[in-house]
Amino acid sequence: MADYQPAAAAFALDRDCTTLARHVLEQLHSFGPEAQDLSALMNRIALAGKLIARHLSRAGLMESALGFTGDTNVQGEAVKKMDIYANDVFISVFKQSGLVCRLASEEMDKPYYIPENCPIGRYTLLYDPIDGSSNVDINLNVGSIFSIRRQQGDDLDHTGADLLQDGHQQLAAGYILYGPSTVLVYSIGKGVHAFVLDPSLGEFILATENIQVPAHGPTYSVNEGNFWQWEEAIRDFTRYVHRHDGYSARYTGALVADFHRILTQGGVFLYPGTTKKPEGKLRLLYETAPLAFLIEQAGGRASTGTEDIMGVVPGKIHQRTPFVVGSKDDVALVESFIQDHSRRQSTLLAN
Repeated sequence: MADYQPAAAAFALDRDCTTLARHVLEQLHSFGPEAQDLSALMNRIALAGKLIARHLSRAGLMESALGFTGDTNVQGEAVKKMDIYANDVFISVFKQSGLVCRLASEEMDKPYYIPENCPIGRYTLLYDPIDGSSNVDINLNVGSIFSIRRQQGDDLDHTGADLLQDGHQQLAAGYILYGPSTVLVYSIGKGVHAFVLDPSLGEFILATENIQVPAHGPTYSVNEGNFWQWEEAIRDFTRYVHRHDGYSARYTGALVADFHRILTQGGVFLYPGTTKKPEGKLRLLYETAPLAFLIEQAGGRASTGTEDIMGVVPGKIHQRTPFVVGSKDDVALVESFIQDHSRRQSTLLAN
């Protein structure tokens, strides 16, 4: 009798056993201290994602989940109740980790320190707890963005000055997308990998390894309601895609959702500066640098329009940047309009 080889069953079982924590260790080919640290950190991020996903699934039934708090954050933006809940979740989860000495979030003016962790915890978590929180009240997609950095020095003045380094200093980055399914995407510098939360197991299970963004895609994603507030170069790019076949506009108002589409299907996402606020809206440490880390690992590019996001050194922890991210060819196309506009401006000034 031939040997029994349940190939399909074995494959399905192996897939279901490929949890996030296991995958990190396999990526690093190590069970050493740093590999175990990163695996544990990703496990904590996954726990935060599960708690937030559960809260979001019941948002319409809980008075504390929808609407505004009446406060404004350090950015001067109205704070949603879900922003506060998600921020508190990350703090609570990492208080118990023993690994993270401090957390920095766009919802907090200064880094949050966990004194009991600091003697041994040499990592910092930077995160946007809920991106696109205006979508919560109308039951649309939202997300969380995260980045892990190693603490440099002792940070005795508690300003987090050592965080003011370029994006290459990130050890890991990723996001959690809360939608029809809860998806966690991450990279530790060895490709980009997607996991889906299996509610029956309570685990994030590997769905797609080594995601590669196409060199060109059909989607452009930008808030065209700001059209007349942009510099002429960005308006010229928008007119170009309006006139040429093959481009479709897709914009949800949630950065994570729009980025996930670009990562998997190709195209370009833009959040440019405006004439009044040339620095843009998105935060470098919590949003643009983590997503730039991911897109570069997937073979794409991220730019301010004039320089690579990964090379930008922030001057403060809440620094903002314009953001152009996606397929290499599409990002280069946007940059070409900016460069052409700059050349024409220089010629006019020279004459």
